[in-house]
Amino acid sequence: MSDRDRQSPLVVAGPLAVPATRLEHLHTSWLAFIRYCGELRHGEIERLKIQDGLPVLAEVIKEKIKFTG
Repeated sequence: MSDRDRQSPLVVAGPLAVPATRLEHLHTSWLAFIRYCGELRHGEIERLKIQDGLPVLAEVIKEKIKFTG
């Protein structure tokens, strides 16, 4: 990890914390997908539609709920 990464502010997406400098070059579609994955916590994305290199649609999503502590 470089000194630049250590000093950059963190962007939090659910339980994920990513240096802001690494997110500057991501398209808003990727940012939305990353944020969604962070909020999902446990689950499966069975199909993810990609167009022109960008996430467009998750067709089937199953959320898993754990009943154990």
